[in-house]
Amino acid sequence: MKPTRLTALISLCVTPILMIACQGGGGSSAEYGTKSLDTFQDSVSYALGQDMGAWIVSQDMDLDMAAYTQGVADTLAGQGSLLAAGEAQRVMNAYRQQKNDEMRAQKEEEGKKNREAAEAFLAENGAREGVTTTESGLQYEVVKMGSGDKPAATNQVKVHYRGTKLDGSEFDSSHKRGTPSTFRLNGVISGWTEGLQLMPVGSTFNFYIPGDLAYGMGGSPSGGIGPDELLIFEVELIDILQ
Repeated sequence: MKPTRLTALISLCVTPILMIACQGGGGSSAEYGTKSLDTFQDSVSYALGQDMGAWIVSQDMDLDMAAYTQGVADTLAGQGSLLAAGEAQRVMNAYRQQKNDEMRAQKEEEGKKNREAAEAFLAENGAREGVTTTESGLQYEVVKMGSGDKPAATNQVKVHYRGTKLDGSEFDSSHKRGTPSTFRLNGVISGWTEGLQLMPVGSTFNFYIPGDLAYGMGGSPSGGIGPDELLIFEVELIDILQ
C-alpha cells in the first residue's frame, strides 16, 4: 500500500537518532522497527527524520517518545489536542525558560571555575622575573624589544600572534594561516588594546589576559573560549599601518 503522509511522518519520528535523543541510549534500527528505504519518499522521510533528530540532539532535549509521536500523529490527522487551547504555547515557553535558566547556571559555574583558575595562575605568574602586571590586571613579558614607534589605540596594526589557553591548547594562530593579521587596536579585546600600545614596532611580547580583559562572561563559543577564560598570547608587532 502506498504510504500516506501520516504513516511517513510517524515512521520518520522513530528513526534511531531520535530514539537516542529522546531515550538517552543507543540501539539498533531493528529494535525500533525501522522500515527499509524502498522508495524515494521513504528516503526523503528518513532524511527529514535525521534532520529533526540532529536538531533535538543539539538542543539536549529529553522527550517522551510515545507522547512526541502521538503529538505528530494527532496533528497530521486533524484530531483534537490533548492540551487545552493555548496550553501548548505556555508549556513550550516554560520549557524554554527552564533551559535558559539551566544554561545560565552552567555558564556561571564555568565562569567561576575559570576565574579561580586564572587568579591562581596570575598570582604565580606575576611573581616571575620579567613579568609585569598593569593596573588593569593585564600581565606582559618582553620576549624581544623592538626600536620602532608605539601604536595608539586608534592605529591600525599588523601583527603575527599565537593564542593558547591555560591547558596549553592553541585556539588561534596567524602563523598557521600563513599571513599576519591587521586590525584597529580599539576594535579588539581590551587586553590587546592596552598591551599593544606598550610595544614598539619590532617587539614580541607575551600577554596573559584575564577574562574581564578578553571575552568576559560571554566567552567566544565559535572560538572554543569559555566564560571569563584567561588567554595567553605571543604577539609580534610587525608594523603600524595608519
